Amino acid sequence: MKPRVATVWLGGCSGCHMSFLDMDERLIELADKMDLVYSPIADIKQFPVDVDVTLVEGAVASVEHEEFALQIRKNSRYVVSFGDCATTGNVTAMRNHMPLQEVLERSYVALADHSPQIPRDHQSIAELMPQARPLHEFVTVDAFIHGCPPTADQIWFAVNELLQGRMPAYSHVYLRYG
Repeated sequence: MKPRVATVWLGGCSGCHMSFLDMDERLIELADKMDLVYSPIADIKQFPVDVDVTLVEGAVASVEHEEFALQIRKNSRYVVSFGDCATTGNVTAMRNHMPLQEVLERSYVALADHSPQIPRDHQSIAELMPQARPLHEFVTVDAFIHGCPPTADQIWFAVNELLQGRMPAYSHVYLRYG
């Protein structure tokens, strides 16, 4: 049976997933080595159990993200912080210097074109946490892929190492932040 791999997008811009797709023809080689069992680039609704490797893009910015991070950790052998938002908070955490109420007022009232109001229906719009935080502050993370976004080569290397049961050990060139 091939290793089961998932990719997840929390609070980020999807740049890490775009870099994943930038592996181009190497994606075909990866498809021969693994089964993609969950991803925003596939139409799968429920996060599965028994995932071997999960790449998590984005910071934990909402209550929904925190709950999802816990579910991912419970159901994944290896959890990987995928890019600088997951690793440090990065751009997603730029709002952290302001109180949450100010962020909401600015976003939903001051800059609104129509019907300025802060959404309170958290069934359709996730409830923001007071601060966006890196993934490792909520769950144990097994590996980190740095970069904003990480390069296709970094992702290729990390995924291949993890699929072979090894933790990726990057050269110093890949240990800088975006």
